[in-house]
Amino acid sequence: MATAFSSDGEAALRRELGPAAAAPRGDLDGFYEMGRAAAFVRGGGFRKVALQFPDELLADAAAVAARLEAATGAEMYVLGDTTYGSCCVDEVAAEHAGAEAMLHYGPACLSPCGKLPVLHIFGRQPLDIGRCAEAFRELYPDRQSPVVVLSDVVYAHAMGELEQQLCPEYPNIIFSRVVCGEPPGPAPPGEVRQFGRQFLVEAPGGLQDCAMFYVGAEGLALTSFMLTWNCCPFSSFNPATGCGRRETLNVNRALMRRLYLVERARDARVVGILVGTLGVAGYLAVLQHLRELLRQAGKRSYTLAVGKPNPAKLANFLEVDIFVLVACTQNSLLDSSDFYRPVVTPYELELACNPARQWTGNYLTDFRDLLPGACAHIELPLAVPAAEAVPDISLITGEMRTARLCDSPAPQLPPSTTLACRNQTRALAEISPAASFLESRSWRGLEQQLGQTPVSKAVQGRRGVAIAYEDEGRKQP
Repeated sequence: MATAFSSDGEAALRRELGPAAAAPRGDLDGFYEMGRAAAFVRGGGFRKVALQFPDELLADAAAVAARLEAATGAEMYVLGDTTYGSCCVDEVAAEHAGAEAMLHYGPACLSPCGKLPVLHIFGRQPLDIGRCAEAFRELYPDRQSPVVVLSDVVYAHAMGELEQQLCPEYPNIIFSRVVCGEPPGPAPPGEVRQFGRQFLVEAPGGLQDCAMFYVGAEGLALTSFMLTWNCCPFSSFNPATGCGRRETLNVNRALMRRLYLVERARDARVVGILVGTLGVAGYLAVLQHLRELLRQAGKRSYTLAVGKPNPAKLANFLEVDIFVLVACTQNSLLDSSDFYRPVVTPYELELACNPARQWTGNYLTDFRDLLPGACAHIELPLAVPAAEAVPDISLITGEMRTARLCDSPAPQLPPSTTLACRNQTRALAEISPAASFLESRSWRGLEQQLGQTPVSKAVQGRRGVAIAYEDEGRKQP
């Protein structure tokens, strides 16, 4: 953990840097589906369009923008570094440019957006269909096995050809379909709609009787799938290496780690709500939901917008006991082992603070499932008087804690303030947890000492650079 906050710089000096960007591609029309992109711009009558590229595709950005401008007559703006993850649509940056629509290139989490029309172009990464089908047969020799085939979005274009090869041999195979945006109407019985994928399960036992086969490299998408559908055995095929394997990620161990973080959230008194997205639909509603949940649980909350979280940024908030990250389904599972304070998901915070929600084995990574009207929403129970509250023991500290919901505060008092007597005249002062924490610290930063420092005239300071000032070696008067 120490290296997360400070280092001697030796690693940076010894690091070998490769090319700044990959070489531009030759087949831009096929890889970036230029015809479909131009039809989207012309069909919507858009005059300003923002193009969002991940780092690995930035080498093609200028050429793609020039071709689209020539084909549509619209102005194209290439967005710079994204505020959060590159898998999310950065609507904030697009609005800064006054864009009327967006073209999102590369891998995507497919979280729904609420402001601008968006066209996802994943990029047609090559896939060896024959080798993939051969790996599938080796992993599933039983031809009657019910298997759901998932894929990374960059290989979605090849799933139709793979389906033609495997469906005659495997009658119970199910291919998922990539869906951009919310499908209209409720899902019919047996249909699964999650993570921008849609497929129909007809097995008698539902999804629990199926195995999962993932086409793509190991990454956040696969981890999110495995934690959510933790009752299904997973296998994968990596197109980059051409190898198939049974996934050996210990899902139970990963879930144990997440449940340990739930226990840490129960012990926390001050919670920092990290805004990890400004583009996913419903993020404002879940922020308000978390604030109300923490208020009723008797915990203080601060809403923080720090961009992409890292250990150095979050270490500045020492008074915060734990953070909850509001982000898309892929970026919410943040590995906080190097962080000074743990980072949990909204679902884990609900497990910690909502007595009505119990662990059932189903893990949720989409925060929209927790909102009122969603499939997994659970209402908060009524507040219990302090005299009737059942005491709870922390599994980490061994101390007794109160696991109950607080009564609603009086309407005339803002929920973010606390009143206390300030002096003998019974004057009232407003106290915040951050100010109280700062008061208890031995070092509080540079003190002003108003009225204690004598006033002096301005004097000329030192000149030069830190390695060799002009007055170096001479005595100061």
